[in-house]
Parts: sequence; C-alpha cells; structure tokens
Amino acid sequence: MLVTGGAGYIGSHAAKALSRAGYRVVVFDNLVAGHREAVKYGELVVGDITDVAAVTAAIERHDVSAVMHFAAFLDVGESVREPVKYYRNNVVGALSVLEAMAARSVKQFVFSSTCATYGEPIETPMAETHPQRPINSYGESKLAVERALPHFATAYGIRSVALRYFNAAGADPDGEIGEDHAPEIHLIPRAIEAATGGRGLQVFGDDYPTPDGTCLRDYIHVTDLADAHVRALEALAGGGESAAYNLGTGVPHSVREIISAVEQVTGRKVPWTLAPRRAGDPAALYARAEKARSALGWTPRVSDIGSIVGTAWEWHRTHPGGYRPR
Repeated sequence: MLVTGGAGYIGSHAAKALSRAGYRVVVFDNLVAGHREAVKYGELVVGDITDVAAVTAAIERHDVSAVMHFAAFLDVGESVREPVKYYRNNVVGALSVLEAMAARSVKQFVFSSTCATYGEPIETPMAETHPQRPINSYGESKLAVERALPHFATAYGIRSVALRYFNAAGADPDGEIGEDHAPEIHLIPRAIEAATGGRGLQVFGDDYPTPDGTCLRDYIHVTDLADAHVRALEALAGGGESAAYNLGTGVPHSVREIISAVEQVTGRKVPWTLAPRRAGDPAALYARAEKARSALGWTPRVSDIGSIVGTAWEWHRTHPGGYRPR
C-alpha cells in the first residue's frame, strides 16, 4: 500500500489506520511539508510525486497494489497568490502518480479531495450532487484530478474513490501523531497557539448571516477521516465502482464556538482581534454525508467538538513545538 504524502497531517493518521487494519504501508513523501518523525507506521521513501520514475520504482520495489494519495499543497490563500505552485504539485503530481500506477498496472486509487471543489454554496448542507465551481486554484487543482479519474478508469482500468473533506481537525487520541504545519493556518491549532501565549488569533468578520455573525464550518476528526480512507480502499478491493463521497459530521460550528471550546478545554483565554472578512469565505460550509454512511458503512466516531478540540489540545500540550521543538 503506497501512501503519498504519508508524512503529513492526514496522511500519517491514515498510515496508522492502514497498519492497524493489517496493510503493509510504504510512505512516499518529499518532506517539504511533512515530517520524518510522523512516519511511525510503514517504511519511508523520500521522493517527489512529480518524478514519475521515482514513483514507478517505489511501486515496483514494494509490490504495491493500491495507492492512497494525500500529497498536495492546501493553503487556500497561498493558492490564490501562487497558482503555478498548486497546479504543478497538485495536478501534475497527481497525474504523475496515476501515470506510474498505469505503468505498473495498479488499479486502486483513493484520492484526498476537498469540499473546496464546490466553491460558493448554493445550498447547505452540501451533498455530492452540489455543483462544483471552485473559487480558488486549490479547489480547482483538486477538481482537475477528480475530472481526470474517469479517463484513467477508461484507459487503464484504475478505479478510484475521491473523498471530499470538510475541515480536518484534532489529533491521534494515542498522542503519537498530530498536526504540525509551518505556518499553521487552521483555526483550532491557531486558537490553541493564542491561548498558550503564541500569536494572537484573528477572527475574519463578525457580520455574516449566522447565529453569532462568524463563519460556520464542519469539523471532522482526523481519525474519522483515516477510517473513511481504509473503508474506501476496502470497497475498491472488493470490486466496488469508482465514486466520490463527502466526509463531514453535518453539524457546523462557528468561529466563536471554536474559541469557546478551546477556552473550555484548555482553561485559558484565547486572545483575538476582529479583522475584515476574507475574500471568498462563505458564511457556512457543512456536509451532507449520508452517501458515505450508506455505501462505506462510515460514521464519525468523534463528532463532539469538545472531544475534537481535546485531542488537539493534548497533542499541542505534549508537543509544544510540534515534531521538532522550535
């Protein structure tokens, strides 16, 4: 089982879930955003996904029969400023992995996609049938890969599952692995950082048409995401057809609610300041995920926001500098 980007946040949790499920894991990562220390389950092969020969060699050397693809850049704001970077890595990189799979007749592909492929919501909760009209190059880069997948199925017999995440959050309940981005852009770890004396938190807008004026988002625990990936792989291994699924709890939480949860869990105040709205921030994004429940038998196990924040806090409390104290 090849896990590209398996040294990153979600990829490392998926590698653990795969290992626990009995799979032999090989992580392929260039360590630009990932961490060698996060690879606790499986062998690490250092390489770049845009290098078709390197990916092909890893597949051949380790007798890989399926690929789980996480390796991608994910900062929406950066994607607006640097679209070349996102198209080169997220699109060309994914196509390079698929090319290597085709060369070695690997037929099963689980793709880490995103709700950013939907763009501005025309209805909430958002189902898989929602129009896909991304408003940034991050979402466009993921959608480009989704659109390529049926053609790889026709030409090479590669069946795939695309998993469209909403907001990944939390950390491994065992405390082995967690979230360590540099710089950190996600709300929960940013709020924890502010609560522990780090950078103050900015809240972008408080005049949205939501109950408390701040944006609503669907926070899904990272171990639940990992579990969905294992189930998607098992569905493909059992002969299942290609498909796309939303992954979320279906229960949105506002920015103010997250700040309150962090304060309650940590016992510390979260200092924050109000900033103008960010361009392209919808008022509410949350999932309709019944399709994954029905087809994959998947249900989020850690859906309470206090529990999600609690696992994040435990990771940051015991790893204040991430994998490598700064």
